[in-house]
Amino acid sequence: MILLSGPRQVGKTTVAKAMSDLYLNWDRRDDRNLLLKGEDEVARSAGLDVRRATRPLVVFDELHHYPKWRQFLKGYFDTYGEASRTVVTGSARLEMKKRGKGDSLMGRYFPFRMNPLSVGELLRPVMPTAEIAAQKALPDSEWRALVEFGGFPEMFRSRSAAFAVRWRRLRREQLVRIDIANETDIRDLDQLDALAEILAQRSGRQIVYSSLAADVQTNEVTVRQWLTTLSSFFYGFMVRPWFRNIANSIRKTPKWYMRDWSGIKDVGARNETFVACHLLKAVEIWTDMGFGDYGLFYLRDKNKKEVDFLVARDGEPWMLVEAKTSDVSVSPALKGMQRQLGVDLALQVVAELPYEDVNCFVPGEAVVVPMRTFLSQLP
Repeated sequence: MILLSGPRQVGKTTVAKAMSDLYLNWDRRDDRNLLLKGEDEVARSAGLDVRRATRPLVVFDELHHYPKWRQFLKGYFDTYGEASRTVVTGSARLEMKKRGKGDSLMGRYFPFRMNPLSVGELLRPVMPTAEIAAQKALPDSEWRALVEFGGFPEMFRSRSAAFAVRWRRLRREQLVRIDIANETDIRDLDQLDALAEILAQRSGRQIVYSSLAADVQTNEVTVRQWLTTLSSFFYGFMVRPWFRNIANSIRKTPKWYMRDWSGIKDVGARNETFVACHLLKAVEIWTDMGFGDYGLFYLRDKNKKEVDFLVARDGEPWMLVEAKTSDVSVSPALKGMQRQLGVDLALQVVAELPYEDVNCFVPGEAVVVPMRTFLSQLP
């Protein structure tokens, strides 16, 4: 099976419906009644008793709302896994709940994560067959729309500033007041919503737990828990500093990034977040596709010299990336960190440079590359 998780309104249901032979959504009453009748009834509805040249694709959407969803899937897959292809889609809670108590699904699924639109996906709307793609120019109108309105399909398609303001407000309200309220034990929703609003304008900054706790009138332990919850529901994500010792990385201060960069007012923070979201999507796709074990980190030394991003491959530093708006002077920190770590790829990606038809992934000393070119080679 494929377990597909991702943010609210990223397009999971649209994709699932389009590719399915049988689409069942737990939140629809008729579909729920069919699912409650058991695996055999679902198999009959899918026509699994008829031999076909291609196995039908059965999609279970929002199934994790069913208290016995793991047991259902285990029974269905063990009985009908050879007769059908199976995709299970849902929110972040699917990712969390599959690790919970109950019958194990281990060995019965591969996890995949769906992210907002990226430059690479707009250029090549297919799953990648290699880590790095050939560079290709995204049309100016598409580039401007992606930067301004973000990668969530409704906003990208609407290209309306007024719609974007309403959409962002409504999405946050639904995330806090419906998804998190229904799926967690958090009851201080007003304070949680206030935290979410504050974080929306602190993308790219190190997290100062004491400051956030004071801002929303709670304690640091609670703020840490709420940040984990907001991350697990795909509101944003944390990037931790690179250390070979994982325990050290966990203890050190992470940086916060929004999943939706379009509402960030500061241009530098928006450009950095834009790159962060593309890199996160890339490392998740590369990992999910089996190209290797990838991770996204940042670098900061004792002298507070910092590089925005480090991409690790199979536990080793692979690529350094510094995001800039207009600065074309190679960062001394980028040069120094490359020498210190012995990394072959050190790139300063600049937003305001025009597209150039060059390969950004040629090993060598730290170099400046256009952001449009760099992102076009990622998935």
